[in-house]
Amino acid sequence: MKTPQQLAQVLARYWQRNDWREAHFLPASTGWPLRLSIGLPDSQIFLEQPLLLREHLRQWQAVADSGMGEVQWTERRFRAASEPVNLPTHWVIHQPSQYLQAICQWGGRAQAQVVRDCLMLQEVLAQVDPTLRRVLVRRLALWREMPVPAVLTAARMAMELSPQCARGKPLRALALQGNDSKFFERHGALLKALLDERFDGAASREGLTAFLGASEDADHWLLVQPLAPDLLPFRRLRLSTQDLLHTPLPGQRLLLVENEQCAHHLPVYVPDTVAVLGAGLDLAWLQAPWLAQRQVAYWGDIDSWGLKMLATARSHVPHLQALLMDRPTFAAHAQHAVVEPTPAPLQECRHWLLPQEQTLADWLAQQGQGRLEQEFLATEAVGHALQRWMGI
Repeated sequence: MKTPQQLAQVLARYWQRNDWREAHFLPASTGWPLRLSIGLPDSQIFLEQPLLLREHLRQWQAVADSGMGEVQWTERRFRAASEPVNLPTHWVIHQPSQYLQAICQWGGRAQAQVVRDCLMLQEVLAQVDPTLRRVLVRRLALWREMPVPAVLTAARMAMELSPQCARGKPLRALALQGNDSKFFERHGALLKALLDERFDGAASREGLTAFLGASEDADHWLLVQPLAPDLLPFRRLRLSTQDLLHTPLPGQRLLLVENEQCAHHLPVYVPDTVAVLGAGLDLAWLQAPWLAQRQVAYWGDIDSWGLKMLATARSHVPHLQALLMDRPTFAAHAQHAVVEPTPAPLQECRHWLLPQEQTLADWLAQQGQGRLEQEFLATEAVGHALQRWMGI
């Protein structure tokens, strides 16, 4: 048989479980009431420890009288007793206020933290968009040490932010909800979790900066490789995305390559062409006005992430042409295909894919091994694709 103190400490331990908080502390949750078993004394306790039994009954009667939930009772006969004894069997907690009352009275060492968490959670959930309530309940450790006003600011920002909304600005330059310039730096983990809830985990997969289309506070340096000797005085160099945004490259053609490990695939000579390699998801610099005057091609992996990057690049450069990102190329190198562990969400950018690219995305999603990394393509295939692009 258990005392109110013992069961209240069980209740306090429940609080540490994300799934339990979700089931019981979201508005309109269906987890109530809680029914905890008290346990019945055996005949030996009745005979040998009557004072212990009497104190047990007194404590549970006090709980029943206090309105701290409901105590359920049953009659039990003992041989040594002349009449049945009314014993508590279960403690039923009907609502969060009764739960909190029990923790306040008997929660032990965990009492202060649970009470503080619970009061903060109730205050926050009452003021945020319903879309974000679940993640705030489950990811309590992300924000329990933050002031409530900062949590509410982050929640309102998460409802205003959207993919690529920064349009190349640094994160700290986004003036939303009156946040100061360091808000993203201090509370980036919470913002990312909130945006993941809205956008199916995309903020974590892409990184907050790339997801929002912001420039890195520390410049991202890309590999620039002229494919004709008369275009630049260097065989290779690195330039920042900010340099590329504001300074035109020479030549009339620009080849974008997802991964810089593919530099060895590129032909030694492609007239009037410069390749930029390794941008990955950092594509906001493609808003550069000078690119409107260039013939632009994009070559990436044949998988959902490669197609997402292609779509993002085309959103900035609508006349961009994809190279080596088609089903015949996949079929020709199918022996190198592997499983794609976490497919990219394409819903937000799918309209930037051409019909045949959308069909490819659907087909890849149905394959057990639907990922072909560009490093595994034959060098000859790359050369032929560049020749077709140039019209040779």
